[in-house]
Amino acid sequence: MMSTPTETLNDWLAAEARIQAQSMACGYIPREAMANRSGLALFQAMLRGELPPSHIAHTLDFGLVEAELGRVVFQGTPSVKVHNPLGGVHGGWYATLLDSCMSCAVHTTLPEGRAYTTTDFNVHLVRAIPPDLQRVRAVGQVVHAGRQVATADGRVVGPDGRLYAHGTASCLLFDLPGEKRS
Repeated sequence: MMSTPTETLNDWLAAEARIQAQSMACGYIPREAMANRSGLALFQAMLRGELPPSHIAHTLDFGLVEAELGRVVFQGTPSVKVHNPLGGVHGGWYATLLDSCMSCAVHTTLPEGRAYTTTDFNVHLVRAIPPDLQRVRAVGQVVHAGRQVATADGRVVGPDGRLYAHGTASCLLFDLPGEKRS
């Protein structure tokens, strides 16, 4: 899940500019948009700017940069506002980024009328993000997608592919209230 050889710093900077533009209109996704679209279609609409990014993404300076079936990538900027009292990036920032990429990867596998909730996630911080690192990416990928439970793993990497954290998540899958599936 490292950066591909074709990705350059300019690709990362372009993604950051898109994230900044999108974050100006964060909000909630209308229920009708969720009920009438597959999870993948929902994330593709977000990438096109047709649906808003979440408030948490805006608050913690990260945004969606890629979405495909079973895989989601967020890019984030660990600014000083997410530092702990010792000056390092708070573990909660890593955890939120990982929870988001892993659970959203699961969401891309869901048909219309289905939803999920994270039941648990595990995070391993393997190295500190240095203060001069401008951005990282969190890549979430589905490991298993069943009828009631799905699992995913995720990695937080720098532009050079260096690993900073990794994790796993489990999600409970269910029909949206009022949506009956056959």
